[in-house]
Amino acid sequence: MTPSGTGHGEALGPSPDAGGTAGRESWTAAWELLLPTASAPARARGRALQAALREAVRTGRLAPGTRLPSSRELAVDLGVSRGLVTEAYEQLTAEGYLRSGRGAGTWVGDAVRAARPTAVDLAPRPAGVRADFLPGTPDLSLFPRAAWAGARRGVLAELPHHALGYPDPRGLPRLRTAVAELLVRRRGVVADPERVVVVSGVAQAMTLLGCALHARGIRTVGVEDPGSPEHAALFAAAAVGTVPLPLDGDGTAMGPLRASGVRALVTTPSHQFPSGIAYSARRRAELLDWARAVDGLVIEDDYDGDFRYDRSPVGALQGLDPERVAYTGSVSKSLAPGLRLGWLLVPASLAAEVVARKRTMDLGNPVVDQALLARFVERGDYDRQLRRCRRAYQERRDTLVSALAEHLPGTEVSGIAAGLHVIAALPERYGPSDAFLPRAAAAGVAVRPLSDYERAVRTGGLRLVLGYAHRSPGQLREGVRLLAEAARDGTTG
Repeated sequence: MTPSGTGHGEALGPSPDAGGTAGRESWTAAWELLLPTASAPARARGRALQAALREAVRTGRLAPGTRLPSSRELAVDLGVSRGLVTEAYEQLTAEGYLRSGRGAGTWVGDAVRAARPTAVDLAPRPAGVRADFLPGTPDLSLFPRAAWAGARRGVLAELPHHALGYPDPRGLPRLRTAVAELLVRRRGVVADPERVVVVSGVAQAMTLLGCALHARGIRTVGVEDPGSPEHAALFAAAAVGTVPLPLDGDGTAMGPLRASGVRALVTTPSHQFPSGIAYSARRRAELLDWARAVDGLVIEDDYDGDFRYDRSPVGALQGLDPERVAYTGSVSKSLAPGLRLGWLLVPASLAAEVVARKRTMDLGNPVVDQALLARFVERGDYDRQLRRCRRAYQERRDTLVSALAEHLPGTEVSGIAAGLHVIAALPERYGPSDAFLPRAAAAGVAVRPLSDYERAVRTGGLRLVLGYAHRSPGQLREGVRLLAEAARDGTTG
């Protein structure tokens, strides 16, 4: 058969209402889609032909009203059996893609009108900016692709068949053991592998804990103010409300905490987000005394505890009382947030509820990904990745602080030398945030004020939360220069 239809006469022609030229062009455009069916394995040719015809109709390459070749003709040209073509025509006619009549041939139906659907990417990414200081994202170019690929090959070679079944909802024993050993060594936690639950990041850990607390009759949880705005939404998904609690220089202020009546509190004690302070030893002890007094729970979000640049990281709060602290972390800052892998160390009193909820939520995380991370940790690749990131992020933090001093003199940088962001308090002469932020946006600078993370209205100067891990030193210097230009546009006095 020739794509133009010559050699088979009217069998390839369009219906009268389709227009002769349009029908032939439609068949010509679809012809190439059918050619691979002839070379498909014998058992797959029928499905391949049906899929190719269906796709041609869906995408408009076979327009409504186009007359198809007879089953005999198409079978000869493709080198397949006539029965295979007949079955394909009958199947697609039953589905509504084709129409036929006794003695009238087979035609493309007119029921399909939709164009090929296009997926929309809703991932949160700033668009059209010249400088991005939004916090929370690591440098994704540092992801260890070669080592990760090597670990994947090793896992696929060694993973037994039975391991690909439904997993323990807590996670693969191999990964829970590797995570427990890692956290004991690096973060000073008390980690029994039987208490480790592999989760899809800290977000899922919060939701699981919210469900377990709700089942215990707890309807409100305290959260730091300022703090992560995500916590409220995550607990709301478990029908648990949040109570914002202010900070002082040592951490969550104890007076408001005791007065709030809550029995659970979410904290970031190693590097408070976003203020950047580290909880003092005295405040850590006071939090645990409070939890024991109210029969409560402290939820420790150790989101970036491995990244301390001026000294060794402070150990996790959980190590002081593992029965009063639920500890959670992930690889989102050390590897990539898109991996959706994290861990939750749950107290014995909540373990059954958390595991039961994890089972009904998703039946456990993907097995291959879990085995891959376990191998990555066991072979020392994860420690090497942490050292690599820590060197890069320390350099970038130093670059940012230096650039702020050069281009925005008088700016005060607060918080410990840790993590992936700093707090920069600009001098009053640069104006209030409601005037400065539009100027920064107009200059193409994506930046957030500290007030975006505060529930209570506070007075004070212009304080910015500047993320730096995902920008190169050169990009950071250029971004601060643009920020300074925006600031100077509003200089008063």
